[in-house]
Amino acid sequence: MAHDHSALSELFSKVKEDPDYAKDIIRLTLQATFQDLINEESKEFIGAGTYERSEGRTNSRNGTRPRTLKTKGGDLELAIPKMRKGSFFPSLLEPRKLIDKLSSDV
Repeated sequence: MAHDHSALSELFSKVKEDPDYAKDIIRLTLQATFQDLINEESKEFIGAGTYERSEGRTNSRNGTRPRTLKTKGGDLELAIPKMRKGSFFPSLLEPRKLIDKLSSDV
């Protein structure tokens, strides 16, 4: 008799074999979640989704810039949308501080 293995049982067996596999899954899931949140916020900022035509559009995308977010679970590689007019920075991330500002705050 053949045994049916679900995707979940395969996942558990991989995690048992390699504990770092679970960390990678969590990191990639977190990265995808953050990217989705950033994309939704930029959609609201612009007034239209990617390649979407809308009367309420106030701006346009102009590519992305990479941003690495350091977490305890590992580094998350995110793409921050650039705008044709003005600038956009997601509210869930903190802007980077210049080293001069850090040293003067101490």
